[in-house]
Amino acid sequence: MATLQHPLCFKFKLRNPPDKPESNSKPGERTTRSRTLVIHCKKAKNEEAFKEERRAHVDYDNGTHHVSVRVSGLRKSDLSKRNRMRVETDRFQKDWTISQVVEKIMALNRHDDVEVVLNRWAGRFARKNFPILIREITQKGSVEHSILAFSWMKNQKNYCARTDIYNMMIRLHSRHNQVDQARGLFFEMQKWRCKPDVETYNALINVHGRNGQWRWAMNIMEDMLRAAIPPSRSTYNNLIHACGCAGNWKEALKVCKSMTENGVGPDLVTHNIVLSAYKNGAEYSRALSYFELMKGTRIRPDTTTLNIVMHCQIKLGHYEKALEFFNSMRGKRAECLPDIVTFTTIMHMYSVLGQVENCKAVFSTILAEGLKPNVVSYNALLGAHASCGMCTEAYSIFKEMVQKGLRPDVVSYTSLLNAYGRSQQPEKAREILEMMKQNNCRPNLVSYNALIDAYGSNGHLAEAVKVLHEMENSGVQPNVVSISTLLAACARSGDRVRIESILAAAESRHIALNTIAYNSAIGSYMSLGEYEKAITLYRLMRKKRVKPDSVTFNVLISGSCKMSKFSDALDFVDEMMHLKIPLSQEGQLAGAESMFSMMKTAGFLPDVVAYTAMLHAYSVADNWENAFKIFQEMELDGVQPDSVAFSTLMRAFNRGCQPEKVLLAAEFMKDKNIPFTDAVLFEVISACSMLRDWRIITEVIKMMESSLAVVSVGTLNQLLQCVGKCGKVETMIKLFYKMVSFNVEVNLSTYSILLDNLLAAGNWRKYVEVLHWMEDEGIPPSMKMYHDILFFAQKSAGAEYGAAIRESIESMKWKRDNKISLNRTHESRPVPTNVVTVG
Repeated sequence: MATLQHPLCFKFKLRNPPDKPESNSKPGERTTRSRTLVIHCKKAKNEEAFKEERRAHVDYDNGTHHVSVRVSGLRKSDLSKRNRMRVETDRFQKDWTISQVVEKIMALNRHDDVEVVLNRWAGRFARKNFPILIREITQKGSVEHSILAFSWMKNQKNYCARTDIYNMMIRLHSRHNQVDQARGLFFEMQKWRCKPDVETYNALINVHGRNGQWRWAMNIMEDMLRAAIPPSRSTYNNLIHACGCAGNWKEALKVCKSMTENGVGPDLVTHNIVLSAYKNGAEYSRALSYFELMKGTRIRPDTTTLNIVMHCQIKLGHYEKALEFFNSMRGKRAECLPDIVTFTTIMHMYSVLGQVENCKAVFSTILAEGLKPNVVSYNALLGAHASCGMCTEAYSIFKEMVQKGLRPDVVSYTSLLNAYGRSQQPEKAREILEMMKQNNCRPNLVSYNALIDAYGSNGHLAEAVKVLHEMENSGVQPNVVSISTLLAACARSGDRVRIESILAAAESRHIALNTIAYNSAIGSYMSLGEYEKAITLYRLMRKKRVKPDSVTFNVLISGSCKMSKFSDALDFVDEMMHLKIPLSQEGQLAGAESMFSMMKTAGFLPDVVAYTAMLHAYSVADNWENAFKIFQEMELDGVQPDSVAFSTLMRAFNRGCQPEKVLLAAEFMKDKNIPFTDAVLFEVISACSMLRDWRIITEVIKMMESSLAVVSVGTLNQLLQCVGKCGKVETMIKLFYKMVSFNVEVNLSTYSILLDNLLAAGNWRKYVEVLHWMEDEGIPPSMKMYHDILFFAQKSAGAEYGAAIRESIESMKWKRDNKISLNRTHESRPVPTNVVTVG
């Protein structure tokens, strides 16, 4: 074989001469044999050029580490002879790697010319370097440098348009929500005869979804189908996300249904996107129902799933359930560990409840866990202090956020402004708004409304009206919240004329008043004694078909009673009943308070039943502070509280996330020799579950040992769950044995608690044994219980133990199926008619 250096590669096939037959050929048979002459045109391919090399740098002084990926690419030695000689004769041509070129480009300012660097790079003569170069620059996230490098690349003689390069550029513009630029690249690539593929359409659908243009995303999906490109799971996920970001959860469900019908099964990402669509559409109950259905599948939830569920529970007011999820994520052997979003969600919950200390404790936990707080975390902490009017602490948090290198956003400034407004410092709130403008952060509608409330709540109605005009001059149009805030300010300042002018201003600006705005105006008239105007406004409200709520009727009924118009109050009660509007918690609480005050004014001393009723009213209203005041007042009046009063007080403490006070109340009951009822034990166990106080739990178990037979199964299940959460699995099993020995009727929830805690502790043998117990007791395990242990066998048990677990579960299922089929056979067997019964 001859080998020659030549710029092209040829292969010649030469036949053997006919007078020289092959040695193994038969006589008289003409044979030919091919010889191949290969002329190599260049060196062998460099397979190592595009392999990624990871490098790590550790700074022990600052306690930081940095991991980078280096790509060499084709160098000077890999070029053709003609280009290599051209590079060697020019001293300005540099033999850089691709990673070095990217670093030099990223070090340039956006106004500098990228061509200065790229024209000195020897690797530009190798066309295979171009896709890797674009990939590395786009991964840095710089749109300006990527566009300049791409423009330079298209002017090179050896450039060849490729679909993957355009896909990377479209994805980069998608990350920066640049819809028009991404769409322009889509049409440009077709002019260069690059056929869009599924990744191209996925990137386009993603960028339209990020900007809430879900109809455009649907049209792109139809274009994709017309182009005979089958959509992937990512395509459907992006389309569902596009519908979900716009809050259109119904369209998201339709896409999910069509996804399943087309044979593309949903995965965990799909379920998370659907849950997020429910959340964005404020369908929190539907999200929780979907999560329950998700439990029955083989897909395990992750941290993102649980974060969405916790957010929905907080929006629905299920604070205890949200805390249970949070504690389970922080437990031992938890599959889903909490991230910064999890902690921020809990901080937001405490901020809504006004529990500043708990919010600070969660923020300290973030720092202790080694997580880095972001702007949203600081905003949650800032909002908790702002809601309580703690302006000094809020400003110190704001300064700390700036010192940490985080840039405050409009939420940060608005929270600080609100803090000064609630602390009766409207001028300071005005300074925050001016500082906001100086730092190039444009105030939004919420910021101006907060400043209006800051002036209006402190009686400065004229300044509040000036803020309204300033808002309009800045291009921010007021809404119904602005009008409602001004109407509420009129009642505080006692200005009757302003109410009509504000209502006229709302009408001239075509701002339709909602129920809250009408309630503010009617309340303002009632507080000023303008009863007839309040009734006229209510009639106008009904004429414009704005539906009144319980607050509207509470204001009308209480105002009528103050004006001694009892017949009108009764008419409003009848109208409320006719409209089937239930009395709100605030109305029920106000009625209970007024009746309680009337009882004391009339000279009747409230007894323990009356005090307990007030405790219950405050507990339902989540007002544990007033509940505790009523309890103290009961003691001062010499009324001895009973177990019912204590259980009601404890429930108020637990609902207000004050478990320490529950334990103090339990100690007080011990000192007074008041017996612990089932309701009291349930609240004590719930408090211990939140605190995870093992010492108190042990005392509760000893106290309940002699009376397990009379304690309800719900309380015992709560105790089992509390013991299991503390990691005391053996104690939990012993407690279950005692329950069985006392003939307590355990149910499916009892076994579910046992199995969940056993699996969290990794005790799979006991888990399988409990499943056998359930079969013996005639309580069939659910499919989720089987799925959980099989998932554990696949992920955590190892090969040997995993096989043993699967074998045990399969044998249990086989016995269960045979038993069911046998029962069906007996039931379907015909009864003989010729049997004579002899009595």
